[in-house]
Amino acid sequence: MPAPDKSKQTFRLEDYPYRLTDNVRYGDLDPNKHVNNAVYATYFETTRVTLLRSGDRGLMPRGFSWMLVHLAIDFRAEMHWPGSFELGIGVSKIGRTSTAFHQVVFANGVCTASAEAITVFVDEKTRKPTPLTPDILERLKPFMLRGAS
Repeated sequence: MPAPDKSKQTFRLEDYPYRLTDNVRYGDLDPNKHVNNAVYATYFETTRVTLLRSGDRGLMPRGFSWMLVHLAIDFRAEMHWPGSFELGIGVSKIGRTSTAFHQVVFANGVCTASAEAITVFVDEKTRKPTPLTPDILERLKPFMLRGAS
């Protein structure tokens, strides 16, 4: 069976419960005068870190951390400077020690990139994966991607 054609996927920013707005920086561009593909990893990191590490959400208890173990990016359209863009993130799956996120970048109503990111909840002392606590599981619920199980 052939692999699904990801280019045909459609994305709606409203399906992503956590969103940020940012600006394209001139330094984000490559010689082709569009946002360099490596910069998208930074955009996605900004959204994940802001969601997970902001103290008011309680997703970063003392003594624990989140480690990125997988990041897959699909580039969908060019993005240029000057301009602003919107970042969206939603939890797509929760495991015993890990969380999968789906992330998007939208500029002028167009999804320019999407990503799947998997993070593992880690004990800072042992540096080993540790099970997600019932409190963390409860606090992740508002950030579930619309339509995710």
